[in-house]
Amino acid sequence: MIRAVMVMNTQGKPRLAKFYDYMPVEKQQELIRSVFGVLCSRAENDTQLVYKHYATLYFVFVFDSSENELAMLDLIQVFVETLDKCFRNVCELDIVFNFSKMHMVLNEIIFGGQVLETSSSEVMKAVEEITKLEKASNAISLVPKSVSSWQS
Repeated sequence: MIRAVMVMNTQGKPRLAKFYDYMPVEKQQELIRSVFGVLCSRAENDTQLVYKHYATLYFVFVFDSSENELAMLDLIQVFVETLDKCFRNVCELDIVFNFSKMHMVLNEIIFGGQVLETSSSEVMKAVEEITKLEKASNAISLVPKSVSSWQS
């Protein structure tokens, strides 16, 4: 099971921290600090950690022994490729200003600590469909025109 996904900049500021295993906020912050302090060490005995460094961001996956390290590295690659497709060369500002879209992408790849999809193109299809539905729902007026004209 994947226990956490983190994206942090080179100064250690977390840009995304999603935990799939319950832990108190203090413990989450402690884990984030320790992950940044020793990006290649283990946080706990049965917990493993893999990361990739792209420009000014570290993409970190924390997981247990039931997952494969190489598969997790590949999953980081899928996550970054999908973000690149969404934002055309993703950077730290894209993550800061499009937080909900980044979560949407991550939720299409991992849900509840389990890997759902490993194909970047399939994730993009799902994200585009969700975006279309969001735009369509924003275009729907909940107040009938007859009522809104009555008020004026």
